[in-house]
Amino acid sequence: MPALRVLIFEDDDSIRSILWSFFDGRGYEVFTFPHPGTCPLSETSVCKCLLDEACTDIIVSDLNMPSKKGIVFLQEQIAKGCRCRHLALMSGEFHPEDIEKASNLGIKVFNKPFSLIDIENWLLDIEKKIEPARKLSDWYIKKP
Repeated sequence: MPALRVLIFEDDDSIRSILWSFFDGRGYEVFTFPHPGTCPLSETSVCKCLLDEACTDIIVSDLNMPSKKGIVFLQEQIAKGCRCRHLALMSGEFHPEDIEKASNLGIKVFNKPFSLIDIENWLLDIEKKIEPARKLSDWYIKKP
């Protein structure tokens, strides 16, 4: 079984570092980005994963980032056919419409400042739902 994989989008270096350490400490393969524009997955208009693969198990995104709102990025991922089913948004400034959109899309919401215990409790629930035999794509490997 491959290690669980998480993608983290957070423009604040210290929060991104804390989340990296937290997930790495749980044995995750962790990819962090300061905003969606720095991630190769945002460069395509359709999901490039094979039908039996996913790019990641979990995506955690800040809501307010310089280039794009996290909710917009997650909506785009869903629209292009991303197979990641465990999505979360974090923010200290949620507007009611953001919370409603997130709820309608099944996206978990964490208010900043958040407790790592809250994230851990969420993970304990969703980790049981992740199929051990799933396949993860190698989207991050540069191909000639």
